[in-house]
Amino acid sequence: FTKSLPKPQNAITIAVSSRVLFNMDKEQQIYEQKGMEDYLKYQIEHEMEPFAPGPAFPFVKALEAVNTRLRELYPESEELFDVVLMTNSHAHAGLRLINTINHHQLFIERFCMTGGNSPIGYLKAYHTNLYLSADPMKVREALEEGIAAATMFNPPEKRTEVSETQLRVAFDGDAVLFSDESERIFKAHGLDKFFEHEKTHENTLLDHGPLKGFLESLGKLQKKFYAKDQRLDCPIRTYLVTARSAASSGTRALKTLRSWGLETDEALFLAGAPKGPMLEKIRPHIFFDDQLFHVEGASQLGTVAAHVPYGVAQKLPQQKPAKENTKDFSAATK
Repeated sequence: FTKSLPKPQNAITIAVSSRVLFNMDKEQQIYEQKGMEDYLKYQIEHEMEPFAPGPAFPFVKALEAVNTRLRELYPESEELFDVVLMTNSHAHAGLRLINTINHHQLFIERFCMTGGNSPIGYLKAYHTNLYLSADPMKVREALEEGIAAATMFNPPEKRTEVSETQLRVAFDGDAVLFSDESERIFKAHGLDKFFEHEKTHENTLLDHGPLKGFLESLGKLQKKFYAKDQRLDCPIRTYLVTARSAASSGTRALKTLRSWGLETDEALFLAGAPKGPMLEKIRPHIFFDDQLFHVEGASQLGTVAAHVPYGVAQKLPQQKPAKENTKDFSAATK
């Protein structure tokens, strides 16, 4: 081992499924169409062929870049990102994954090959801070167990170039960092009632949403750089990207973050405007949103976006991303 592994309780554990770390579309197709035996046979026959990078690959590379900086500043500290590879595969199909990890020079030592079983128990054992998967059912299961999780899709065809030295993470507000309380008002009573509700409750803090803990973990690591006078050269940058309006409903969001002792480096209040063009400028490694409408809109403009299937938006039909425009307040609570 060239580097020691942190203990799970000290590390920030990011569990990624092999299908989002690498492009395994062809293998998945074989599994779905021909079954497990043909899938395993194919994997073993192609053992020496590395998989191409998948949607989570640049994110994982950026986590490693942050770890390199943390090790320079705090050689003894175990407060690092620890990536665990989760896969449905049986163990004897795992050699191709190991070969791929070595080929791409990734530092991933923890593997969990569940042989088709649910990964949830393992996620808990690893004290997982974030779980990324291509399987929406597993993501929902994780969220129900209180684990921050999101579904990732195939990367955009024209993926925006992202930084290799600074990890950038963008979050939606309601039903991602915050609960879906305000969104429920909007869905039930419309935009005017939502603004009225937010004005009345601007000093009442929002409850936490599923990814608040992950933002908290990022904030803890950022503070380690600030303590060494590296605020301006911090390799982690966070963004709140919300369709809330600053004047009418932004106060409550910012007061809630402050009360948690959290901050995002940048907060963009878009007042219902599409998020894709802003995200194109930010160039995050990952953007989390609870509405597929915004996930697809971001993806069309080159951003790797992940869906957090949480809250009231999941019970309603989703709009088509092609119609995303400034007149559409379908996500004005966001």
